Amino acid sequence: MSFFSNLFTRQEFTARLVERSFNTTSGLLELALCAGLMLLTFWLSRLIMRRRHQGDISGKRQFIRHLIQRILWPVLLLLAAVAAMYLWKATGHRELWLQLLVMAARWMIAIRFVLAVLHAVIPNGRFSSQLERSLAAVLWVVFVLWLTGLDAFIINVLKSMVIPLGSSKISVYTILTGLLSVCVVVVVALWVAQLLDNRLMQVQRLDLNLRLVLSKIVKTLLVTIAVLAALPMVGIDLTVLSVFGGALGVGLGIGLQKIASNYISGFIILSDRSIRLGDRLTVNDFTGYVTKITSRFVVLRSAGGAEALVPNDNFISSTVINESYTGKSLWTSLDVQVAYATDLPQALDIMTTVAARQERVAADPAPNSFLVGFADSGINLRLGFWVNDPENGFLGLNSAILLDIWRRFNEEGIEFPFPQREVRILNDAEDNNVAAASLQAAAQLTRQNTRSNEPASAGADAVDSSEQDGGANDK
Repeated sequence: MSFFSNLFTRQEFTARLVERSFNTTSGLLELALCAGLMLLTFWLSRLIMRRRHQGDISGKRQFIRHLIQRILWPVLLLLAAVAAMYLWKATGHRELWLQLLVMAARWMIAIRFVLAVLHAVIPNGRFSSQLERSLAAVLWVVFVLWLTGLDAFIINVLKSMVIPLGSSKISVYTILTGLLSVCVVVVVALWVAQLLDNRLMQVQRLDLNLRLVLSKIVKTLLVTIAVLAALPMVGIDLTVLSVFGGALGVGLGIGLQKIASNYISGFIILSDRSIRLGDRLTVNDFTGYVTKITSRFVVLRSAGGAEALVPNDNFISSTVINESYTGKSLWTSLDVQVAYATDLPQALDIMTTVAARQERVAADPAPNSFLVGFADSGINLRLGFWVNDPENGFLGLNSAILLDIWRRFNEEGIEFPFPQREVRILNDAEDNNVAAASLQAAAQLTRQNTRSNEPASAGADAVDSSEQDGGANDK
């Protein structure tokens, strides 16, 4: 019993003991045995996971598989190290490296379990591998500090650093342990909320919006309870935090008003089912399909792949066009122009038949064709129909219908008109008469202008002559 009771207790691994193990044959053999156990258990864990490899899975099974894959090697290493340590001690040798290996394997199990939980709680892409490696490095540093006994010294230093808070005083150690406890409890709460969310999403008899509302309510309650339960666990009195209550209320009322409004609006649009996943919405001249509903915004994805993040408050305070509110099908139309000599009943029947043959076109209500108007070059026709799956787009469907109409019109001899202009050219006789009349009118106008200018010219010449005679007499 003493062997198992002292198996995980902290030992005094001083530098002198480590140095002595390198100078003895038993110490080197023990070190080689530890290296061999690490390689053997690593190869065995890889072999087991390779044989049990299956296809893609999701949900709870995916987490269990990821957890087993992460902790299988340290679990095998721990079992092998404990068995080897028992046999090594039975032979009369003193264990050192095997004891270190047992503690390291146990700590590795704890680290990998924590990382597996964080990987399941935090969404993909946010908890990157770099952050995971950094957190693992920090945890290994904590293990080394605990193993060497330096943790007691660091804890005493942190406890001596006191921060006054009103009439109370809180040490840095209390703050750090409180934050750590809150983080651990919140992570556990988020993990439980994730499991409950997966269960709720599998309940098909409940409406999807109702499932989303229940999921968000459960997650919010669990996180709130976790924070309120974690602070007293480390000795932080909740009444001390009342100092920040007024400031937090003012901040929510002024600075965080929009965020609070979006958060509450998210629950409203989910509870009244005015917006659902897959709905086709038009908000601020942007049309797209709802792909995600969060506590703060709704994601709209257009047919071209562009995504818009619309705050939830916009769906409460402004007008939103929901083309899928009462039904998923959408109505669309195509315009076609035919020549004036076309048999219109036949053309309308062809257009209706072509649209009805498409699988994506709804049979009830059935497609229909209409005469829209008489244009300059032809007669305008319109084909209207309902599309069962508008989320797949309209371009391909419209192209297929128009191509089929073109083929059927060509088979029936129905002509597609094009703009026409009539140009009239006058004959030579008429052209000569018009030109002669124009010349005669121009000559007559010239003669009239000449006659009207002759008297004025004569009077001017007489005045000039008298002025010249008067000048000669003066001389």
